[in-house]
Amino acid sequence: MFVLQFLSVFGYGIMAYQDMRDREVTWVLFPLLGTCLALTHILQVGFSVFVHAIVINLILITCMVLLLWSITTFGFKKSFLNVSFGLGDLLFLYIFAMGFPTMTFVYLMVGSLLFSLLAFLLMKLVLQSQTVPLAGLMGLFLIAMTLLSWVPGTPSLYAY
Repeated sequence: MFVLQFLSVFGYGIMAYQDMRDREVTWVLFPLLGTCLALTHILQVGFSVFVHAIVINLILITCMVLLLWSITTFGFKKSFLNVSFGLGDLLFLYIFAMGFPTMTFVYLMVGSLLFSLLAFLLMKLVLQSQTVPLAGLMGLFLIAMTLLSWVPGTPSLYAY
């Protein structure tokens, strides 16, 4: 299990580096990271709880993406995919949804989005950046949360 979590942290790190450097992530990283996250989740909670959690998580992500799509398309009159929202960010959200029980997923999602917003505002001031490396910033947040979960006495990310 520790090996899978270590591989996930390593994958988050590679993703963060690539996304912040070039605003693109190697496609093979998504299925590898998704597999590590899903296997860790299954081993922690069992298959039936895993299936129940990811169905809810995927529904939440789909609703969020549909809301973003409709606001971007009808409100701002802009293209959605690869203009307002990157394909890598979309793929990251879906693999992220497979990695954790629903309540943990919601907390991590909200936390990582707030972290990404604050980090981007700082990046914008310092580096004059115009685009948000969302998958990379969320990956950095998940590295921190996974490493914190290894500290003895901290609550499990897989409690449900």
